Amino acid sequence: MQHDACVDARGLACPLPLLKARLALNGLQAGQVLQVLATDAGSQRDLASFCQLAGHALLHQEQTAEAVFLYLIRKQGAAQAGA
Repeated sequence: MQHDACVDARGLACPLPLLKARLALNGLQAGQVLQVLATDAGSQRDLASFCQLAGHALLHQEQTAEAVFLYLIRKQGAAQAGA
């Protein structure tokens, strides 16, 4: 899937992957997609919870063969959150 921005948080411990993703999402427009790469297993729980609480869509989540967690998050806007 295409993405509009990427955060490479590999090697960073929680909560840094979440904080970097949150900052990147703040710079995106509603509907744009952020790719996040992380190696901390805690990022799975943190990013899923954040997306649910903030109303963003976690489009894809996987762990690659290289033990990298890959996420695709679509930023939701006020109009999209109710849709």
